[in-house]
Amino acid sequence: MAVDASTSARGDLVLKNLTKSFGDFNAVDDLSLVIPKGSFFALLGPSGCGKTTTLRMVAGLEEPTAGSIFVGETDITDMKPYRRPVNTVFQNYALFPHLSIFENIAFGLRRRGISDAEVKTAVDKVLNLVELPQLATRKPNQLSGGQQQRIAVARAIVNRPALLLLDEPLGALDLKLRRQMQIELKWIQTEIGITFVHVTHDQEEAMTMADTIAVMNKGKIEQMGTPEDLYDSPKTAFVANFLGQSNLILGEVSGNDGNNLIVDLFGTKVAVPKARSSAHGSSVLVGIRPEKFRISPEGKNVSGNVLTGGKVSDVSYIGVSTQYQVEMPWGKELMVFEQNDDNEEMLRKGQPVTLSWEPLFTFALDGSENAAAGSH
Repeated sequence: MAVDASTSARGDLVLKNLTKSFGDFNAVDDLSLVIPKGSFFALLGPSGCGKTTTLRMVAGLEEPTAGSIFVGETDITDMKPYRRPVNTVFQNYALFPHLSIFENIAFGLRRRGISDAEVKTAVDKVLNLVELPQLATRKPNQLSGGQQQRIAVARAIVNRPALLLLDEPLGALDLKLRRQMQIELKWIQTEIGITFVHVTHDQEEAMTMADTIAVMNKGKIEQMGTPEDLYDSPKTAFVANFLGQSNLILGEVSGNDGNNLIVDLFGTKVAVPKARSSAHGSSVLVGIRPEKFRISPEGKNVSGNVLTGGKVSDVSYIGVSTQYQVEMPWGKELMVFEQNDDNEEMLRKGQPVTLSWEPLFTFALDGSENAAAGSH
């Protein structure tokens, strides 16, 4: 008799040399990864990067071409989907339209032959967790998108799987509801302690919810770490551009002063912390996030790393901040986001400006990289 791991397998999710080929195209290319038990993990990347294919292999909906998948000590690579300790929440929720909300959630429990009294206790518990006990007798078409989303999560977690897979789960919701659901899903994950593996192309969603993010590109993991690690110290131009926005300026290392590299940017020397450099040679791409810049009218005293001779080429007021495009003497436009939290007058288009920033906010990438990789 086949072992049913759906209730017994527990532990870290381990992917070993996982590959999925479609003809001569490798959708997932020799992927090895450990997702710790109880964590909220995000696979982030653009369409076609392999993240959904990876999720489908873990769920058992897609067969790996090579490699293996373990939950703890249990090899689930060839296990039937329904025998795996895994439940999936899809973007379209996949609720049964003819069943009440209560019966939608109870469906998996009833299939396992659990008594009516235990089913009621378990369903009531998760309905309270997602804060929708009053909807138990309704049908899915009587619920809003956000409510259907929560019920889909309730149905998935009532079986207490070791893993909950979330495939672009918030994609169908409007922006305000999506933000609210991000916070709620994170809270639910913390409450129940199940491992969540979340696939998304939305950088903000991944950063809001996940403890650890793996940025995928062309079937491989480009970089993995906490949201802070990836944002503050990207290792490649793809990660720097895909996770937020970055100004990447080509420069040449001219020396160092102990903890910092000294880099020449078109005749201006700037300091870059050695710890935040992943460059191999003297040619580097110096990276500064738009909100790390300070923008000042020309002639004003500034400190830190300084770039002079800029001219405002565009101004966009977006409420919480003002976004400036600044054309530099060497022809590149730099992006600057300034918080609207003081009484400083807005700078005008065509106005000469100086840009400055703290050296510790600078990162450096290999100069051979394509500065536009990963741009949205």
